[in-house]
Amino acid sequence: MDDERSARFEAAYDRAYGQITAYAVRRCDSPQDAADVVAETFTVAWRRVDELPEGPEATLWLYGVARKVLANHFRGDNLRRERTAELDAELADRYGHSPDTQVELDAIGRAFRSLPDDDRELLSLVAWEGLEREEIAKALGLSRNAVRIRLHRARKRLSRALTSAGVHVTAESRLVPAERPLGGAL
Repeated sequence: MDDERSARFEAAYDRAYGQITAYAVRRCDSPQDAADVVAETFTVAWRRVDELPEGPEATLWLYGVARKVLANHFRGDNLRRERTAELDAELADRYGHSPDTQVELDAIGRAFRSLPDDDRELLSLVAWEGLEREEIAKALGLSRNAVRIRLHRARKRLSRALTSAGVHVTAESRLVPAERPLGGAL
């Protein structure tokens, strides 16, 4: 990047960073989310520095970019929540012995969300996407054996989390009903 373009970006960054950060903080649920929005906003500005206006207009342009980044962030957040709710229901079908109350369904959801991100991702790829071990290995850039081991460990951690949450797992509850195949068993 030549000096003029770099200087334009730096001037806009210096002038608007505090305002864009405050804008994101007021709209995000966590400081980490706000930091992600700010970082993405300035990443877009860096990539599109030729479109970045000079002077105070740059701040207004950055507000527009931040608004779009926030919209994408919220869309992704909502999608994650929907998928988590879907997986909570799938887990309730599989591991719950026909939960009688919302309390047990909530416990299953909390147990799943308590797992490390990698475990949730593996279990989700199996349950939501119906992927087999070899497909997961390709998607994640792992060996099939590594997927087998990690999936086994993720299942064990989920089982322990469910037990800790008071959800009793039985061999029968692990069976997938014939009318609701998921491609692979958790």
